[in-house]
Amino acid sequence: MSGELPNDGKALTVTIEGTTFARIPIRTRVVMPGDSLDEVIAEYAADQVTDGDLLFITEKIVAITQGRSYTLDEIRPRRLARFLSKYVTKTSYGIGLGMPETMEMALRECGTPRILFAAAISAMTKAFGRRGDFYRIAGDKARAIDGPTNGTIPPYDRAVVLGPTRPAEVAARIKSLLGRNVQVAVVDINDIGGNILGSTLDRAGERRLVRILADNPLGQGRESTPLGIIRAA
Repeated sequence: MSGELPNDGKALTVTIEGTTFARIPIRTRVVMPGDSLDEVIAEYAADQVTDGDLLFITEKIVAITQGRSYTLDEIRPRRLARFLSKYVTKTSYGIGLGMPETMEMALRECGTPRILFAAAISAMTKAFGRRGDFYRIAGDKARAIDGPTNGTIPPYDRAVVLGPTRPAEVAARIKSLLGRNVQVAVVDINDIGGNILGSTLDRAGERRLVRILADNPLGQGRESTPLGIIRAA
């Protein structure tokens, strides 16, 4: 099922810099490994976007269609991953690297030296009340790793999903696929903020998009809305 469906507790409009934008979530079936992202877009979004719209796509479904999701039983955390994961601050919006399996994938994605350096600096700066240095140093690859939570749609409640590869190229390809004056962005948005991983926008447009999506209009749980449209009123 697709359409303009509000997510629980999320406003459908926001006003930024004097302009009101509609944020239209698009509900889809559960996207699985082996699915084609292009086919998902064609099925659920192509007939809903119009000239001047921006289509935003969650990084999770991009990564899943790239074969970058792993069930927990596929991952064998090393001792270091088990040790480091104990010191990760858990948040209300997700597990992050606070479990051995997600930390193991961070070690593989980012390299052990970088993760160890990030952990060491973070441990020192936390003593002075500073937060966030771990992910600033570890980088986007570590930040984008998505672990299972109680609100995650099966089968991803038993899986780790990495960040997508070449998100800017993905955005450009989807823009070409849509064949009209539509911008496209691959986004990593949660209930405490977000990042634009790749888009067809300029930097100013990306900064504005982060503000438009700041309250995470696609939701954080089982909404099954991995796509959305931004439309100026």
